[in-house]
Amino acid sequence: MQLDKVITEEDRKMRLPLWGYPFVLGGAFLLSFIFDHFGKLALARPTVYAVAIIVITIAMRWKLRGHVWFWGTMAVFAALHAVLILLVPWTPKWIPVLVVIPIGIADSYAMLWVVSVVGKRMEAPETGER
Repeated sequence: MQLDKVITEEDRKMRLPLWGYPFVLGGAFLLSFIFDHFGKLALARPTVYAVAIIVITIAMRWKLRGHVWFWGTMAVFAALHAVLILLVPWTPKWIPVLVVIPIGIADSYAMLWVVSVVGKRMEAPETGER
């Protein structure tokens, strides 16, 4: 896996297969239903977005799944997103997609960059100096 580039050629060619669309829609509906059941529907949209971005980031770096540091990094990202979702006052009103998509892309790029940096540090050969 190339860790010197944040976005690789392989990343640019990724596409969701047709059978994945019903799962995405079903998962989003299920999360929304759960949040509505507990009276927190305003948290459903940011949660769906955060889960989607984290899943996309994991899919883009799936070749790193055998590394413990990768899953630790993803757990930290999930925790940070959970804290942001709980601390930021979210509106149940409509937010234009032209506002949401750039934020999601920046979030994904930042996570990919951090994975790249952590990967370089973890994969670097150790020097014998102490």
